[in-house]
Amino acid sequence: MAKTTTTSRRTLALVVLAAGKGKRMRSASQKVLTPVCGKPALWHVIRAARAARPDRIVIVVGKQADLVRAAVGSWGVKPEPVFVEQGELRGTGHAVLAAERAVGRVDDVLVANGDLDPVTPEDVRALIRTHRRTRSAASVLTAELDEPAGYGRVIRDGERLVRIAEHADATRAERAIREVATNWVAFRRKDLYGALPLVGRDNRQGEHYLHDVYPILADKGERVSALLADTGGAMGLNSRAGLAAVERVVRARINEEHMAGGVTIADPAATYIDVGVRIASDATILPLTFLEGDTRIGAGCVVGPGSRILDSRIGDGSEVWFSVVLGSRIAKGVKIGPWAYIRPGTVMRNGSKAGAHVEIKSSTIGEGSKVPHLSYVGDAVLGRNVNVGAGSVFANYDGYEKRVTVIGDDARIGSDTMLVAPVRVGKGAVTGAGSVITKDVPAGALAVERGEQKIVKDYRERKDAQRRGRGGT
Repeated sequence: MAKTTTTSRRTLALVVLAAGKGKRMRSASQKVLTPVCGKPALWHVIRAARAARPDRIVIVVGKQADLVRAAVGSWGVKPEPVFVEQGELRGTGHAVLAAERAVGRVDDVLVANGDLDPVTPEDVRALIRTHRRTRSAASVLTAELDEPAGYGRVIRDGERLVRIAEHADATRAERAIREVATNWVAFRRKDLYGALPLVGRDNRQGEHYLHDVYPILADKGERVSALLADTGGAMGLNSRAGLAAVERVVRARINEEHMAGGVTIADPAATYIDVGVRIASDATILPLTFLEGDTRIGAGCVVGPGSRILDSRIGDGSEVWFSVVLGSRIAKGVKIGPWAYIRPGTVMRNGSKAGAHVEIKSSTIGEGSKVPHLSYVGDAVLGRNVNVGAGSVFANYDGYEKRVTVIGDDARIGSDTMLVAPVRVGKGAVTGAGSVITKDVPAGALAVERGEQKIVKDYRERKDAQRRGRGGT
């Protein structure tokens, strides 16, 4: 009988460093919860790190720890993270040391920077493969920056990493190096926690640097590997400028993914799409468009230019231009804009329209119905094929409560009609231009409300004569 051998999978713990104060961000909020393309930086980090399939996740927290716990808890992360408070913040090495008990007896440890060095899931998988293939004690992801000031420079001997020269302590020659180290590092657990107690604080910051582990391992004859990743020239949320740089990288990746899926983006550099937004093929997104939150764009849609859509559904073949759509459901073949404001709770059925300078709030616009221009529709239900004339207002608030207006199928609302809720306009009914409708209108009826028009003959001639008599010109 042939002898069989089995190879057990090496176990892995993920340690995310999320305790930093973020002083250079000058923000009262926790840096790792800063939104990047619609999701907190820490969300992006965990998403990328989970590509390594960790057996356990440990998050080291400090400032506003309760907010970090609550945010992570809402994301449904598996395996469920364990939180460790760093206490006194004494650097990255100290933070990883604080996580030792929570890490347990795994084979390898992946350390990730919680404020988002923008590596990809593919980068993370490549790091773990390299680490295990080369049997390194440590393997670090590196990146090349045009302006690396402030970051630790990578000192190499061929493919091996010798040490990291922190910017504050680097020589002039070392500062000329463009390759810098990220805080994404894979370690053999025993080597990591054997070396960390040996890391000193003899540096300008007086902190325990995680990167000081590398020369300790090298002195023991262990291999430390460096793997270059493409971070798009951005590294972490170390300032507001850094945030903008990271967002540009993440946004470009999002746009590239949509274009690969058959979406036309006319100018990717001027198009802002949150992570998680879904866009069907053959849709066209024009410049200065913002697609945010839980938004879905249907096939063949044209969105933009100059539009913002948040937490909304836009059905196949619809068009939205120079307009804002918030928390609404837009069906197929709908036209919105220019300068329309579609507020939360709005439903627009197939083939309906909201035209120039129209505001709609918490209303249903029936199939084929049109609100072409200069109108406000609030808390209303419009049936099929209704036409609302220019300048009409659905007066929905009586000073105490919001009231509902109901318009039947095929009704025609004359220009400058004021509909004072609660009121119903029946099927096929018509309101006269300039009317204030306060009572229900029966189906097929005409409702006109206005004062009697008076004619004053020769008014202009007399008025002009009076002006001349007073010396007017």
